[in-house]
Amino acid sequence: MGTWAPMWLVASREITTRLRSKAYIVSTVVLLVLIVASVVVMKLISGGSDATVGVTGPASSLAAPLEATAKTIDQNVATKQVPDEAAGRQQVADGSLDALLVGDGTRIEVVVKKDLDGKLRNALNVLSSQLALNQQITDLGGDPAQVGAAVANAKVEVRPLEQPYDYSGQQLALGAIAGILVYLSLLLNGQSVAQGVVEEKSSRVVELLLSTIRPWQLMTGKVLGIGAVGLMQMLVIGVVGIVAGLATGALTISISAAVGTVVWLIVWFLLGFLMYSIVFAALGALVSRQEDVGGAVSPALMFIIAGYVVGISVLPSDPGNSLAEVLSIIPVFSPTLMPMRLAMGGVPVWEAVLSLALVVAIIPVLVWLAARIYRNAVMRTGAKVKLREALRAA
Repeated sequence: MGTWAPMWLVASREITTRLRSKAYIVSTVVLLVLIVASVVVMKLISGGSDATVGVTGPASSLAAPLEATAKTIDQNVATKQVPDEAAGRQQVADGSLDALLVGDGTRIEVVVKKDLDGKLRNALNVLSSQLALNQQITDLGGDPAQVGAAVANAKVEVRPLEQPYDYSGQQLALGAIAGILVYLSLLLNGQSVAQGVVEEKSSRVVELLLSTIRPWQLMTGKVLGIGAVGLMQMLVIGVVGIVAGLATGALTISISAAVGTVVWLIVWFLLGFLMYSIVFAALGALVSRQEDVGGAVSPALMFIIAGYVVGISVLPSDPGNSLAEVLSIIPVFSPTLMPMRLAMGGVPVWEAVLSLALVVAIIPVLVWLAARIYRNAVMRTGAKVKLREALRAA
């Protein structure tokens, strides 16, 4: 049948079987629901405010200064005009307002339901200090507006040696979602390869298959088939996520940037899956029982999990973290870390190219190594085959 025909037969069987499986359909639907839900949450978060404060009577003059003061300390406070103090108190009681500003407008008096939120308290304290300062300036015969303008314009002059990258909240969210999708896909589809190998080995189907095709053809066909199914899943999820984000207005970044995120997501899924799945296939060949698969593939899983944990815990709060930058270039960590960094933006071209080149370079080495382990271990049933023995066997 030639060299490639047997691989395509194995791959097509894997594709047909897995596309019809309930587990694949359910997992795809669940991931789609999670993606759409994440888009809705992003929209709600981006469109809301940290707190809503009612103003009435003379205190209405504090509405604009309060919003401006909150912005200076990176908070988003919205103000709402209420008819009178009684109506404002009722809205505070029913939760429509977080607080109500009352009084004559010369000092801060606030009505709350039980306690004042810490962030809102900070904004009100800053505004209260500003009002006290303005009163002192007036008493001394000065102009509070002129002094305020001078203070507002007095800013530190920063001269960076390297131009910093301006990360947006949406980029950070996209990066986190990209990392989660790659992580889950590698985890689920990669282990499926190992489980498939053990299933064929324990049922002795592999003996029949290897009587007509070579071990490396069987292994490669299985990897390509499961990888194709995983790619279809990633494409569907990526396209639906981008369409939902653009349709709801949760994503305001350019379409080209959104499409670029999906493209990088697919590229790194393909490279990561190819790299790890051939390792999973080899490790799966070492055991003969499904319950032993987890222990056999755990060493490889540790690298996937480690890269994901570093990315999801460090990058959202510190996108330029040096440790994450270094790890994202190392092949065993780059499939989970680099797509997160690329989605967030600000990755130097040489780092992206180097990480890709290193993964592409290591894949042929892993294919040769995995094929040797698979060939020497897949026909040996019973006790777990030691890795050293599989490497050394003729």
